[in-house]
Amino acid sequence: MDAKERALKAHEQWGGKIEVVARCEVSSKEDLSIAYTPGVAEPCLKIKDDPSLSYTYTRRHNLVAVITDGTAVLGLGDIGPIAGMPVMEGKCALFKAFADVDAFPLCVASKDVDEIVRTIELISGSFGGINLEDIAAPRCFEIERRLKQVCDIPVFHDDQHGTAVCCGAALINACRLTGRRIADVRMVVSGCGAAAIAVTKFLMLLGVQHITMVERFGIVCEGDVRLNPAQAEMAKVTNRSHMTGTLADAVRGADVFFGMSAPQVLTSEMVSTMAEKPMVFAMANPVPEIWPEDAKKGGAAVVGTGRSDYPNQINNVLAFPGIFRGALDVRASDINEEMKLAAARAIASCVSGVQLNSEYIMPMAFDKRVIRAVAEAVAQAARDTGVARI
Repeated sequence: MDAKERALKAHEQWGGKIEVVARCEVSSKEDLSIAYTPGVAEPCLKIKDDPSLSYTYTRRHNLVAVITDGTAVLGLGDIGPIAGMPVMEGKCALFKAFADVDAFPLCVASKDVDEIVRTIELISGSFGGINLEDIAAPRCFEIERRLKQVCDIPVFHDDQHGTAVCCGAALINACRLTGRRIADVRMVVSGCGAAAIAVTKFLMLLGVQHITMVERFGIVCEGDVRLNPAQAEMAKVTNRSHMTGTLADAVRGADVFFGMSAPQVLTSEMVSTMAEKPMVFAMANPVPEIWPEDAKKGGAAVVGTGRSDYPNQINNVLAFPGIFRGALDVRASDINEEMKLAAARAIASCVSGVQLNSEYIMPMAFDKRVIRAVAEAVAQAARDTGVARI
């Protein structure tokens, strides 16, 4: 059987990748009276008087909702919320396996921003955090922004911010390896969707000052009538030289390429026109913007992808489990920019100076040090910024 057939067979055998397991004994009349009626009334009354005690008397303190509308599922696009369930279950399984965070999938059958926001707001009291997943741009920006206003628990769109944190870690270590200062690099970002915009904003926060974004129609430039509102906002803070043209024009002389766009849009010839020892991160999946071997032919000093069969995989599993573990541990009310920066630096720090080389700038997904380092850094950043509640 090929991989697709094996996956189908496995999913059929599993009958779902997660299950609910009781933490209390219910094997006697006494057990029943404590776990359920009449004993359960006591924690209910305590929570009624002080809702924060829901974190003490229920599983809320360790429970995250993984929520999608099914409009941007992996590389499959708008397949609907029910068809997105296997991905959401998989995400929940990763939360548990990597960070011992309980997570539950919720697939919302709506594309209406008001309806989605209201639905999530109404159920948010059952959870310690909200992980938005596979929601198409530009709707995802508005949903996250509004949920952060109305919810008192962390709201995190992993497609945006998990990717951004991992890209930040990759850039930190690639600059260490090539002897560059982040503030000095010239960067090109291929794509201007949800992930690309989030990555660009985060890398600017990290210190990158010179970024040019490129869409299918060409370089993103302020005043271009083809830009949607989110792209138009990015055009105001990127490409300050107001360059126009194609991706080939944008990458000429650039130090770094980040791709979150389409397969095979970057060529070896384009890489050869970049600055000395260029860094190429081609993250389109399953087929990247350029294959690593082709990027190296063009002179790339460091190459990363989103694939597990090449070195330097930029994998969100390095970020989101530890970020939520840290946020939940201090009962954070938000996952803010300082917490994301702390996560990126923690991931990067898991590759020592001795280990660092062109084939190893990112720690491996199963390196157990990563989750612990990220969680501790995020928890401390939450305390430092005043969003920790314990």
